[in-house]
Amino acid sequence: MARSCPYSPPDAYAELRQGPPVKVRIRTGEAWLVTRYEDLRQVLMDERFSSDDTLPGFPVRIQLPPAPRVMSFTRMDGAEHNRLRRMIMPEFTARATRRLRPEVEALVGQLLDELAAGPRPADLVTRLSQRLPSLVIARMLGVPEADELDFAELSQEVLSQDASPEEIYAAFVRMTEYLDRLIAAKQAEPADDLLSRLATRYMASGELGREDCVAMARLLLVAGHETTAHQLSLGVASLLRHPEQLADLRRDPSLYGQAVEELLRYWSITQDNQVRVAVAEAEVGGARIAPGDGVILAYPSANHDEAVFADAGRFDIHREDVSRHIAFGHGRHLCPGAPLGRMELEVCLRALFDRFPGLRLADVPEPVVFRQNTINYGLTALHVTW
Repeated sequence: MARSCPYSPPDAYAELRQGPPVKVRIRTGEAWLVTRYEDLRQVLMDERFSSDDTLPGFPVRIQLPPAPRVMSFTRMDGAEHNRLRRMIMPEFTARATRRLRPEVEALVGQLLDELAAGPRPADLVTRLSQRLPSLVIARMLGVPEADELDFAELSQEVLSQDASPEEIYAAFVRMTEYLDRLIAAKQAEPADDLLSRLATRYMASGELGREDCVAMARLLLVAGHETTAHQLSLGVASLLRHPEQLADLRRDPSLYGQAVEELLRYWSITQDNQVRVAVAEAEVGGARIAPGDGVILAYPSANHDEAVFADAGRFDIHREDVSRHIAFGHGRHLCPGAPLGRMELEVCLRALFDRFPGLRLADVPEPVVFRQNTINYGLTALHVTW
């Protein structure tokens, strides 16, 4: 949907929230568009709506390469979803995230050192926000340090919005081949990392096959890189656009956690790519949805629902109701990496504004360039100086 202002969700959502879900055209046919907060929560909790993309009527929003179980457990339901999801959940608990924090702080420090030593103006998208999440995921997976830069570049190629489908598929194949080799190496010589633990705990027992392990690693890369990178860029742009709230953060750094929650709510960067298919008849917000009907969940609309969030269109790090947002989803498919994403955002934003107290948008023709017509909203450039 079109935005009249790049800093706000599409205007049409406000009108759509006044009525029941409506059917919209997508490239594979039609699907119901759900825009109200309570209606989204209902669908996310209701087992009559499935995430299984092999079912008839599933609304295809992203053209994926034809690889086995390409989206891993995120496109599964029931026992198989729960079985695979449980294998990685210990890596993303609050305790595991706290253990990882010093390493993330060190990575952020290195990237800020490079930023300070480099030219000005600097594009924070390429110099910081794209690099940090891929490096964090590389460390978690156990990518050798010598491969980290190549791994980060390859992950950006896989997620590129500018490359051709052929180029993206070629990068996808190279990433898959690299992960397959890496998993084989972890089986032979396990270390203290996520892939080693999957190999020794689950692959060795036969509970996890090679293809599923590769798919899981690839999912963590894509989900962990894309969303955090764009949320970080948008977070910096938002705080620079609201200097009075940035000043509040400098006076009271304990507000950074709440600021991250408001950034997640306000932007909700997933643009109608969270989808389900009905497996039984259901009523949602006054709409009768039949088996086989696709459903699109408009997270940005739900997190701007005035029935839940007062003055929802206003960015406010002091917002009291912000914890109710569903930027990470809800229910059985709640994003497992939510604690990690929150921690990365808080660590990086705090360190960036501490290190560069004079950070400001650069005096160039387009200091902030938004991504257009993409699945995840974000920036293609954020030119700053200090």
